[in-house]
Amino acid sequence: MVFRKTLTLLAAPVAGLLSTSAVLGAGSAAAQPAPPPPPPLHHIKYTVGASQDIANAEIYYREKDPPNWAEYSHNPYLYTPNQEANLGPDKPWVFETWLADPAQWSMVVVGLPTAQTADLAAPGFVCELRVDDVVVATDSGLRGALCSQRPW
Repeated sequence: MVFRKTLTLLAAPVAGLLSTSAVLGAGSAAAQPAPPPPPPLHHIKYTVGASQDIANAEIYYREKDPPNWAEYSHNPYLYTPNQEANLGPDKPWVFETWLADPAQWSMVVVGLPTAQTADLAAPGFVCELRVDDVVVATDSGLRGALCSQRPW
């Protein structure tokens, strides 16, 4: 009988502590601030062309934002796909995507594969980079062109 009274006396404070901690725990969960909203995305449009017909031009472009510079440096091709395209005066290559930080990450570059470089005199590449339908970079070059808002 003494044993049963001792358990009852111990159980009451423990139950009180459990209910108090449950209330405190619920209060602290509600008091935590919500995570910040993701940054707004910007519409990116890359356009690449050439002044003469070019088969298999090499194009590298930024398709998505890396989470940080270290991740990008570790595996840049995860964020910068490569595509071969046939270009010409009336045959541009166009790609559209969405980026959170276009000033940091938007980029398109075009050139010839090394094996073809000696075969053509001057393909005359051009590129244009638009962010939210505003032209922010253009470039042209005989053997390649790079459009970006930051120096690479």
